Amino acid sequence: MAWFEQIYTFDTRHLKLAHFTDCHLFANREGEYFSVNTASNLTAIFDFLATQQLDAAIFGGDITQDHTQESYQLFAELLEQSDLTCPVFWLPGNHDELSEYMAIENTQILPHKKLVADGIEVLLLNSKGDTPAGWCTQSHLEELNAHLHETENHVLALCHHHPMPINGYLDKHILENGPQLLNALVESEKIKALIHGHVHNDYSQSFRELPVLATPATSIQFSKATPNWQQQNLGPAVRLIDFSRSAFKTEVIWLNA
Repeated sequence: MAWFEQIYTFDTRHLKLAHFTDCHLFANREGEYFSVNTASNLTAIFDFLATQQLDAAIFGGDITQDHTQESYQLFAELLEQSDLTCPVFWLPGNHDELSEYMAIENTQILPHKKLVADGIEVLLLNSKGDTPAGWCTQSHLEELNAHLHETENHVLALCHHHPMPINGYLDKHILENGPQLLNALVESEKIKALIHGHVHNDYSQSFRELPVLATPATSIQFSKATPNWQQQNLGPAVRLIDFSRSAFKTEVIWLNA
C-alpha cells in the first residue's frame, strides 16, 4: 500500500489541529524518563486538548521508550480514558515500530497519512530509518513528489526527525537526507510549513523561506545549543495549528507556563 493511499476527509475550509510528540511511554504507567512520569504528562496533554475543540490531533512519533507492546497499549488506554474525542493520527519516530501502531488503531486512532479539507491538506511523512537518525526512502520521496505535483491544495507537512541542524546533541540523529526533502517541499510551491518533533524543544527555523518548526515533547525537553545531552523538566507542551487556504497560524502551549 502506498503511504498516502488512505485519505481522511474533513467537511470544512478550516482545520484546527494539535501536534503532540515524543511521549516516551513505558509498559508501566509509573515509568519515568529522566525522572519524569511520561504517562502523567501525556494525560495532562489529553486533558488540555479535550478543551480545544479540535478537528484532529496528530501524534508526532516516539510513543515508546522501552519498546514494549504494552507501552503502545498504554497510549491507547490513556486516550480512551480522556475526554478527547477527535480523531488522532500518527507518524513514526525512531523508537517506534509501525506494526505496533497498527495494533492499537481503532475508531479514534487512525492510520490515514493524508488529511484533506476544502483547498488544504496535511501530509504525515515517514522519516524512520534503520538507525536513530532519520531517512526518507527514495520511493517515499518519489510518492511525495508525485502527489505534490498533482495536488492543487495548500499543504502542511509533518515528519518526526529534524531536517535542519539545531546546533545541539540531537544533530547526530538528524534526518540525514533532510535537504533533499526540504528542496522537494519548497520546489512544489504548495507547502505552508514543515513541522517536526524529535528534538524535545521548540525551534523556529526556515529553509528557502519555508518555515521549519519543532514541537516540544510531552515528556522531557533537551537543552538548546549544547553539544552534550542535557535534560530540562519544563513540563509537557503541545503545538496548536489553525490552517486554511488563506491562513496558517501556530503556537506552542506550555502546560506549566
